[in-house]
Amino acid sequence: MEFSYFLLLFVAFIIDLGECQSNGCAELPCGARGPVIRFPFRVNSHPGHCGYPGFNLSCTDTNDTVVELPNSVKLFVKRIDYKSQVLQLYDPAHCIPKQLRRLNLSSSPFQFEEDSPEDQTLSSGESSSTGLPDFVFFNCPRREVKFRFIRCLSSQKHQVYAFDKRDELMDLPLSSCTKMYTLRSIPNTTVLDDDEKNLELKWSRPVCGHCEAKGKKCRLKKHSTELETECFLEGALSKLAITGITLGSLLLLLVIFALYRLYTYDKVEKEHQAKINKFLEDYRNFKPTRYSYIDIKRITSQFSEKLGEGAYGTVFKGKLSHKIHVAVKILNTSKGNGEEFINEVRTMGTIHHVNVVRLVGFCADGFRRALVYEFLPNDSLEKFISSTGAKNPILNLDKLQDISLGVAKGIEYLHQGCDQRILHFDIKPHNVLLDQNFNPKISDFGLAKLCAKDQSAVSMTTARGTMGYIAPEVFSRNFGNVSSKADVYSFGILLLEMVGGRKNVDVTVENSGQIYFPEWIYNVLEQKEDIRIFVEDDGDAKIAKKLATVGLWCIQWHPMDRPSIKDVVKMLEGDGDKLIMPPNPFASAGHVKNNANILTQRQNQQLEVIPESE
Repeated sequence: MEFSYFLLLFVAFIIDLGECQSNGCAELPCGARGPVIRFPFRVNSHPGHCGYPGFNLSCTDTNDTVVELPNSVKLFVKRIDYKSQVLQLYDPAHCIPKQLRRLNLSSSPFQFEEDSPEDQTLSSGESSSTGLPDFVFFNCPRREVKFRFIRCLSSQKHQVYAFDKRDELMDLPLSSCTKMYTLRSIPNTTVLDDDEKNLELKWSRPVCGHCEAKGKKCRLKKHSTELETECFLEGALSKLAITGITLGSLLLLLVIFALYRLYTYDKVEKEHQAKINKFLEDYRNFKPTRYSYIDIKRITSQFSEKLGEGAYGTVFKGKLSHKIHVAVKILNTSKGNGEEFINEVRTMGTIHHVNVVRLVGFCADGFRRALVYEFLPNDSLEKFISSTGAKNPILNLDKLQDISLGVAKGIEYLHQGCDQRILHFDIKPHNVLLDQNFNPKISDFGLAKLCAKDQSAVSMTTARGTMGYIAPEVFSRNFGNVSSKADVYSFGILLLEMVGGRKNVDVTVENSGQIYFPEWIYNVLEQKEDIRIFVEDDGDAKIAKKLATVGLWCIQWHPMDRPSIKDVVKMLEGDGDKLIMPPNPFASAGHVKNNANILTQRQNQQLEVIPESE
């Protein structure tokens, strides 16, 4: 592709070789339909001697030709008449009178073109005197058909007219109009009520029209210090010169082609080698690296930058190299018997997914234990879900929808994409980290359990997870067996928090009178009330309703009533208008307004212990 483009340019060079040798200034229009640009005009790609001072043009990205006049007035060039020495311009915004207010041609090589005889007729019917007229612009409250109406300067509230100072004053409604400004010595055609009108400028120097009339071209005299011009005739090269140039060009072309093939072959070989090296590097990084405690101290610069602290340890920012940053979690030795550390390394060391945080390495040096993760600069999703419901301007509902879909795909991978099914048991905003592009990654596998793919339920001796996100069956077998549906329940609570921008559970005595938020959302949707209290426009309201509906499906009390995570992904990817309302997940609890008290009772009642068969 690159060589074909080069070949095209090379052929064009051969075609224009005669002209380039004659004066070194090829005619270069900005586009296929643009005016031909030659002396006295030049574009930036032309050498300086190809144009006359003050006759610079430029090309836009859309191949339009632009001339810049004094006071930063930029107009598009429609036509250049080199014989008559007239430049025809137009305003892309179709408002020449607006441009004229800033235009001052006193320091420009161009002057206004005189009006044609039919345009010089005055409104009073008398003949025009010599010179161009002055126009006074007025702002009138209503339409005055007797005057020149300037549509592009007018609006519904005011009408703008141009009044020729040679007109009779008695024709002007002075009592209702206000004078705006005066434009002196401008052509009559520039104030006509015509959106397609052009502005014609002429130039008197350099004098090249006579060259064009003779079929010749114009250029600056060589070695002249007075900017003198001369006419010249572009002569053709002799047949012998053309033959020599053609053969030499073909030979040069063959040499260039051979060098190009050699270059591309070498480039392809280097690309193949780079792919092999990258594969070997990735293959080496599939398994997490084991670090010593001394390595951990070096990576974290003696634990100099603290990122956060939790129940199981403290997280520090570290650096493996100049460009690779990591997050190092130093585990508390007083918490647990090392089960969380083993779970984390065993689980995360074997999984690789775009929506699951990557475990780079670990440290098990005596009683010191640490986990090294990839560094995600935007912290956790919890940072962007305010407990007061205040909207964070960085994450709108459209972005939250992308985040929810990413988390769901990460859970789907854990449940179905690994050699063993992985149940996370701690899905919550704090454990959803965000990278530099706010893509979500599931983290913290300290409470995870591994089971066979064909195993429909798992056994547990104690409930695990974070209060408010734990599925009912994790507390009591009365609701069913513990399975992957427990993660679906936690994900549903997370969705409702993303919609409401608030914590799901606050079951304290002081707040026991507050309504349980998920049930409040259900009542809003069931009664078809407006959910836009959280959003600013109808598009966000549609997303909020979709996320809330999916969340309510996920938090059904009985696991068999919840969708699988695969079906959740389909619902989030589909059209929210096609989602149906789920059954009321709170009906089994009785129709009681104060559901916070009911939740508290459920959590404090004597729960049946689930025996562990492992």
